[in-house]
Amino acid sequence: MSPIEIHQFPCLNDNYGYLVHDRSRHVTAAIDTPDAAAIVAALEERGWSLTHILNTHHHADHAGGNLELKRRTGCRIVGPRADAARIPGIDVEVGDGDAFELGSHRIEVFDTPGHTRGHIVYFFPQDDVAFVGDTLFSLGCGRLFEGTPAQMWSSLTKIMSWPERTRLYCAHEYTQANGRFAVTVEPGNRALAERVAEVAKLRAAGKPTVPSTLALEKATNPFLRPASRNLRETIGLAGASDVEVFAKTRALKDAF
Repeated sequence: MSPIEIHQFPCLNDNYGYLVHDRSRHVTAAIDTPDAAAIVAALEERGWSLTHILNTHHHADHAGGNLELKRRTGCRIVGPRADAARIPGIDVEVGDGDAFELGSHRIEVFDTPGHTRGHIVYFFPQDDVAFVGDTLFSLGCGRLFEGTPAQMWSSLTKIMSWPERTRLYCAHEYTQANGRFAVTVEPGNRALAERVAEVAKLRAAGKPTVPSTLALEKATNPFLRPASRNLRETIGLAGASDVEVFAKTRALKDAF
């Protein structure tokens, strides 16, 4: 099996576009469709033909290019069963526990409601890669537009069950702003302080901070760290449940 190839490129204001390519089977998937023109340009640059779109959720900066790309390429659109009515052009509906092949590569689907009611993420177990949309960000997580804190915490615990070496490709370059918040709720986390400094260097050089790894997120992302004594004491919830700590952390970020 040839390694999966991932082409990452910036588009819109702060989105990332991703093309995932299996050279041996000549298949290429776009992970979400934030900008059809940018995706077409990336395909032409690489000399790849689009065969699939894998949508994480319905927001326009994730599915807005679906119909244009389907019209131009005839690609198949895969998306969340729980929100199929809001995924333009959907052909294949998938949900929690489903798995399918992209070329020779296995993809496992996880329902991760919270940001939206029908959000899903795509995990490539053979490649130690996952595309997590707006559920998890580097040093952050998605806003709870349609779900509850309990739903989102349950979704994040699914992601936390993957191997720590998993590379996490999120949909936005939010890391530096997320870091400014993270240090306010866990000021005693030395690994976080070091990461914030490294992120500042990367952004000053115009480089992406994505992907990260699950190990790095577990060590530094406050939304994965409700068990942290420092975080609990800082936000005044030393004896609370993990869900309560997560909910308070998310509320503080919303007001930050």
